[in-house]
Amino acid sequence: MKITIRLAALLLAATVLPVSAQDDSLAGERLYQENCASCHGANLEGQPDWRSRLPNGRLRAPPHDASGHTWHHTDRVLLDIVKRGTAAIVGNGYESDMPGFKEVLTDEEITAIIDYIKSTWPDRIRASQESRTLADEQVQP
Repeated sequence: MKITIRLAALLLAATVLPVSAQDDSLAGERLYQENCASCHGANLEGQPDWRSRLPNGRLRAPPHDASGHTWHHTDRVLLDIVKRGTAAIVGNGYESDMPGFKEVLTDEEITAIIDYIKSTWPDRIRASQESRTLADEQVQP
C-alpha cells in the first residue's frame, strides 16, 4: 500500500510540475508577444541594424536572443530596466525609446517575460547570466 501511494505521488509530481513550469513559460511568451515583440521582434531578434543609432540619436531595440547583450545583465537589472525604462537606469540625460512598464506589468509578469527570454538561450549563455545574477544577489543588501 505504501509503495502504491509513493508511486502515485511520484507520478502526480512528474505530471503536475512540468505542466506548471510549461504554463509559466507560455505566460511569459504571451506577455512578451503582447508587450515587447513590437520593438524587440516576435522571435527576440531585435530591430535590424540594432547597433546603429536612429536619426534621432537613440539606439534601436536590441535582440533578446543569444546574439544580443541581454544576457550580460543580472535579473535585478533586467527587472529594473523593464520596470523603469532604459533612460531611468542609465541617467545623465540618456534618451531611449524603451519605456518603463511598472504601470502596465506586475513584477511577476516582468519576471515571467525575463524567464521566457532566458529559456530561449543556449545552456552556456544561460549559465553565464545565472552566474552573474548569483554574484549580484550576494552583494545586494
